[in-house]
Amino acid sequence: MATIVIDGAYVATLDPERREFIGHVVADGNRIVKAGPGPAPAYAGARVVDGRGCLVTPGFVNTHQHLYQWVTRGLAADATLFEWLTTLYPVWSRISEETVYVAARAALAQLALTGCTTAADHHYVFPRGGGDLLAAEITAAAEIGLRFHPARGSMDRGQKDGGLPPDSVVEDRDEILAATEAAIDRWHDPSPDSMLQVVVAPCSPFSVSGELMRESAELARRRGVRMHTHLAETTDETDWCRETFGCTPLEYADQLGWTGPDVWFAHGIHFDDAEIKHLGTTRTGVAHCPSSNARLGAGIARTADLRAAGAPVGLGVDGAASNESGSLVEELRHAVLFARARGGPQSMTVRAALEMATLDGARLLGRSADLGSLEPGKLADLAMWDVTTLPHAGIPDPIAALALSTPPPLELLLVNGRPVVEHGALRTADPTALSAEAARVQAALCG
Repeated sequence: MATIVIDGAYVATLDPERREFIGHVVADGNRIVKAGPGPAPAYAGARVVDGRGCLVTPGFVNTHQHLYQWVTRGLAADATLFEWLTTLYPVWSRISEETVYVAARAALAQLALTGCTTAADHHYVFPRGGGDLLAAEITAAAEIGLRFHPARGSMDRGQKDGGLPPDSVVEDRDEILAATEAAIDRWHDPSPDSMLQVVVAPCSPFSVSGELMRESAELARRRGVRMHTHLAETTDETDWCRETFGCTPLEYADQLGWTGPDVWFAHGIHFDDAEIKHLGTTRTGVAHCPSSNARLGAGIARTADLRAAGAPVGLGVDGAASNESGSLVEELRHAVLFARARGGPQSMTVRAALEMATLDGARLLGRSADLGSLEPGKLADLAMWDVTTLPHAGIPDPIAALALSTPPPLELLLVNGRPVVEHGALRTADPTALSAEAARVQAALCG
């Protein structure tokens, strides 16, 4: 890997001092070696990138998605969450290794083109005879070139046990635990440079037994990996948990060992004041998915309150079946606008939203030491945005241009020091071919 010098850009470091300056960033191999104001020093043999007119940020961290859903977009377009799930589960029961591979490549390409350098994916549908679905998406991530945190999901509460998913896509509890541990053995790399880390991720309270939730937490902590699940996404879920367990979703999760700094929940919309305080005290995280939450009419998460309480909040695009665009930079804008729609203009600043997309996302994934900011010694994951175009030119604050206007062109995306996007073009795959393959697979799956 070469030395890459970005010179003359507006740099938002997100370092502890939150330094911003017109200056340079230098990546040597897969690590940042310098970030400072003014012209860059000379480096023999380095590639020099002209950053004038551009904003450089840390690479975005996507903290929640379902990659396989890229090939089931546009279905149940006007449904609630439970209606949407009931419609789509029979379709998802037919997914295969090819389905997941094709969908994952397309979805990951879209993430890369919208500033994402690290992606977490929650895969929980494993139809019998479908093939090695986790390996399919891991292969796709390596080909597209993103840092990847696959969350080995699971469901053991099917329709015969009062759950939502068809019985054909649920697994036996012992089978799930064995497969999850095998995934950790096979794939998990705990090293600081890691491009691949496995997460333990039962799907949700209404599709997973309490026994599986508890034993999954024990497995994750024994193996030193992180934990992820859906929680408090809709009022229907809250009502169901009260009727079934006599408590709220968070109270139920807490009883099963599912709070703490190694846990993050997807959505987290319907928490009351006491629960938000508890999340902050335990440093339990939340993946905020504003576009998907709006698409399904689920509500607006109390992100400002969660952050004020001390709970880390990252951003996620969620699955493309409930957020057809799959664009991470759009989540930045929606996080600002929806928080302000709920709590007023001071409830979410543009810089707070940028922290959610970078630093806080890295914190949720346990990667704060190496990701989330532009500092010497950290991994060379960064995005460079052109803020001189018609929708952005003249806006005096480049971060406001990024967060409040339309998504700016992505001039450069480095992941682990390697260019994945340059001048708005994906270097690791052909988007036209990805689109054609995804359309073919969706037609076969849904036809």
